[in-house]
Amino acid sequence: MTMCLVVMGVSGSGKTTVAEGLASRLAWPVAEGDRFHPAANIAKMESGLPLDDEDRAPWLRSIRDWIGERAAAGQNAVVTCSALKRSYRDLLRGVDASVRFVHLSGAGAVIAERLGARSGHFMPPRLLDSQFGDLEPLESGEAGITADVGAEPEEIIAHVLERLGLQGRAAT
Repeated sequence: MTMCLVVMGVSGSGKTTVAEGLASRLAWPVAEGDRFHPAANIAKMESGLPLDDEDRAPWLRSIRDWIGERAAAGQNAVVTCSALKRSYRDLLRGVDASVRFVHLSGAGAVIAERLGARSGHFMPPRLLDSQFGDLEPLESGEAGITADVGAEPEEIIAHVLERLGLQGRAAT
């Protein structure tokens, strides 16, 4: 069975950096979950309004469908997705693949600082509190691990590969 790693967490937690590093080490295709957002979602966030479950539903289905397409093609893959709630993760698991979550977790102050230093992204820092409010950490029985964002990206990537028992190419 194919595998998909969903790198999850609030905005600014380092999902893209870690996902790209994992995909590079594993030689798996990677997708940036933000690219699956409908234009209405992006406009809503840019205006400073948080997304609700109804807003997120088509976005999550698009990511799930991408995972399913990779699985049907026999490809392992990596994708970023905030996947803040258990119900969202349940939806993403609704494919014929082994979906494992990598929850990037850290102190709100650390993530807020990173988010504030980021430019060119539609997610304004003032929405971070709403994401933390929605966040439901991985529960026992959910396939995945939690990694602390306080480490350097390469350390996080190595930790994830080790904890999930995946063999990646040596870091360069």
